[in-house]
Amino acid sequence: MAATSAAEKSGQCLCGAIKFKATPKDNEVAVCHCSMCRRISAGPFFGADCGDSVEFENEDSLGLYGSSEWAERGFCKKCGSVLFWRLKDGTHNHVSLNAFDEPGETMFSTEVFIDEKPEYYSFAQKTQQLTGQEVFALFMGGEEQ
Repeated sequence: MAATSAAEKSGQCLCGAIKFKATPKDNEVAVCHCSMCRRISAGPFFGADCGDSVEFENEDSLGLYGSSEWAERGFCKKCGSVLFWRLKDGTHNHVSLNAFDEPGETMFSTEVFIDEKPEYYSFAQKTQQLTGQEVFALFMGGEEQ
């Protein structure tokens, strides 16, 4: 299955207090193994790159946690659902694949922070695997924050 442009999708948190629409850049999903994603998601975070296309219907229940000087994580203040990881400037949103109403046909393509993945799980799919240092090089020109 080749990566193609995806259509706009709708989604919500578990309790429905936050509804959103977003357009994934393609049909690929990336998994993050960093310690912060695993702690906030209770496992690896499955995210669809939606660029800056995310639009929320009700932001009153949206909580933001600044997990670093350059990134933040969004969640529902009522039910705790993890919704996204994004750069603080809003230009790069990875929306939780599991928050979409219908994730559609997706291809598991990439694993990031592979150097932080614990030994107790693994995936059968062959993916591109990037270390934390390689991820920082892509986003920040090599500066780890």
